Amino acid sequence: MTPVERARTAFAEVFGGAPQGCWWAPGRVNLIGEHTDYQGGFVLPLALPQGAAVAARARSDRVLRVHSLHAGGTAEIDLDDVAPGTPEGWLGYLAGVGWALTQAGHRVPGLDVVLDSDVPIGAGLSSSAAIECAVAVAWDDLAGLGLDRDALAAAARRAENDVVGAPTGVMDQMASLHGQEGSLMFLDTRSMDIEQVPLELAEHGLALLVIDTRAPHALVDGEYAERHASCARGAQLLGVSELRDVPVEGLTDRLATLEDDLLRRRVRHVVTENDRVMRLVGVLRSGADPRSAGTLMTASHVSMRDDFEITVPQVDAAVDAVLAAGAHGARMTGGGFGGCVLALVEAGSAGAVFNAVAGAYEEAGFDPPTSFI
Repeated sequence: MTPVERARTAFAEVFGGAPQGCWWAPGRVNLIGEHTDYQGGFVLPLALPQGAAVAARARSDRVLRVHSLHAGGTAEIDLDDVAPGTPEGWLGYLAGVGWALTQAGHRVPGLDVVLDSDVPIGAGLSSSAAIECAVAVAWDDLAGLGLDRDALAAAARRAENDVVGAPTGVMDQMASLHGQEGSLMFLDTRSMDIEQVPLELAEHGLALLVIDTRAPHALVDGEYAERHASCARGAQLLGVSELRDVPVEGLTDRLATLEDDLLRRRVRHVVTENDRVMRLVGVLRSGADPRSAGTLMTASHVSMRDDFEITVPQVDAAVDAVLAAGAHGARMTGGGFGGCVLALVEAGSAGAVFNAVAGAYEEAGFDPPTSFI
């Protein structure tokens, strides 16, 4: 059964009667453009087949009651009691959306919700954004708000930033709400302009292999916040509102004006990552062989490893293994400190490439990885 089918079936068992509807939103994987979105930069994600589903029914009061099939329990809160940091745990991702919509001036009812998802949790595939976006669209429909996808993405992001406490950008929610089959979503996170860029891998005999390194990550911690603060400080010292405004040309000279080596490395990652996104989009727009994108993906990983320092041994081992096994390029995807590795491989070699990672993990004593195309 799909998450939608499971949620719909469970609703009658948990709450009695039928839901008013079921809503689904996908997770995402980011081909390139990591930690650029909160500095007005460029990102290039794609929506996944895996997603989160909510079966929901509006209530006459302001109580949000959610049964999570994954967590195996039911939790509830009055929407008027939601605030930054409250509630804690998984309920905050849903309640935070109701709070954000209320803060934006919309009156939303309470809901009875059954939640299910097949997006791996803690793998850097935006399982939280999928949940937020699914319930945002449900609330929009049930309350007749008539909001567009950008407004719903903004509410979902605010839920994650202000209620859950993760200082993320808006890429995850925008990819979940705007992703289209067969394309990448090229997003300018300052203007919020979107271009759907065709991703024609099958025509070139290629595939994207997603490897879950089984090293779970957590964004609500000091490490992520430090990168956020360092980038803001670097922009301030360089006299720009956001690092997106720093050109890659002459970057070395600009970095020399920063006395702090840590700031230099953080800034260098964001500026060069924006450049890599633009170059990769250029490759795909031109209709060139997508294999040439692999070098940019690998360069992105090196930058995340050395300058932004957000990789972990399992992630680096996976990248090394897939490259040694013949992948055209590979990089960590997601916020960092665990999660998934994305590899550009020949379609017929995906199994062998994954086996190389599994062998490297066994030798290193890591938990066995998993993968999907």
